[in-house]
Amino acid sequence: MQELLTAVAYPIVWLFCSYILKIESGFPKLLISLTAAILVYVLIGIKQSKKKI
Repeated sequence: MQELLTAVAYPIVWLFCSYILKIESGFPKLLISLTAAILVYVLIGIKQSKKKI
């Protein structure tokens, strides 16, 4: 589940950067999208680890 949400977050943020923020360059979109996907992965991991305690 965690990996699926991360995989979904990446293209959603990419499209958000393209159409809403109007970022034309690929490198900033790549960095923002990857950062968001990693953040989703980490936040879900933290939430799951707190549930186990």
